[in-house]
Amino acid sequence: MRTTTAVRLATVLTAAAALAGCSSGGGAPGPAAASAPDGYGCLTAEQAAKGSVTVDGLAPVRAYFRDSDAGGARTAVVLSHQNGGSLCDWIPYLDAFTGAGYAVLPYTANGNVSDNIQQVAGYLKTKGVAGLVLVGASKGGTGSIVAGSLPDLALPPAAVVSLSSAESFGGDSASSAVKRLTVPVLFAAEQGDQPFADYAHALHDTAAAKDKQLKIYPGAHHGAPLLSDGALPDVLAFLARTAPPKG
Repeated sequence: MRTTTAVRLATVLTAAAALAGCSSGGGAPGPAAASAPDGYGCLTAEQAAKGSVTVDGLAPVRAYFRDSDAGGARTAVVLSHQNGGSLCDWIPYLDAFTGAGYAVLPYTANGNVSDNIQQVAGYLKTKGVAGLVLVGASKGGTGSIVAGSLPDLALPPAAVVSLSSAESFGGDSASSAVKRLTVPVLFAAEQGDQPFADYAHALHDTAAAKDKQLKIYPGAHHGAPLLSDGALPDVLAFLARTAPPKG
C-alpha cells in the first residue's frame, strides 16, 4: 500500500514539474494573444475595431471615434456624458449626427470634463478634423461650456449644446465661463427636472454669446435622454445653422 502511494505521488510531482518547466520558459514561447479592442459594453466588435481608442494625457481618456457617413468630416461632435454615465449614453444618437455629416467622439470622462475635451481635441486634430461642436449632458454640459470659452483649445469650437447643465461641477464653473462664451450656444432642459431647468434659464440669461437659444421641454428627464424627448431635431437644426459640417 505504501509503495503504491509513493509511486502515485512521484508521478504527480513529476507531471507538475514538467508543467512548471513549460510555463516558466522551458520551451519556445507560444504566440501572445492579441487583446481585442475595448467595446465598453455597448459597441459591436466591428465598431470597437474601427474606432475604440484611448487618448493619452495626464489622465488617459477612453473614447470612440466615428467619421461621418460620407467620410472625411471636418467638424466633429464631442459628446460629454453626465455624472455616473459613460460614452455609452450617446450610442443611440450617433447615427443622427454622422448622417448629418459630422464625425463623432463620445468618451468616458476621467477628471474634469473641460480637461478631457482639451485632450480629445488634440486627438481629433490628428484625424483631420478642423472644428468642434461640444455637446454635453449635466456635468458634461458644464465642462463643455467651460471648454468652449477657452482661447487655447486645440481646435476652434463652433458651437456648444448644453443639456441639463449644472452651474458648476468639480473644477468646472459654467456660471463663470458662460460670461466669456461667444460661440453660438443652445441651452436645453425639461421643466420637471429641477433645479436644472432653472439653471438653463440662468445660464442663458447671462451668456455672452449673441447667438443663444433656450429650449425647455415638458417632462422630467435629465441629460442625454432629452434627445429622445424631442431635443434631437432641435439640436441638429441648431448645428446645421451655426456649425454646418464640412467635408
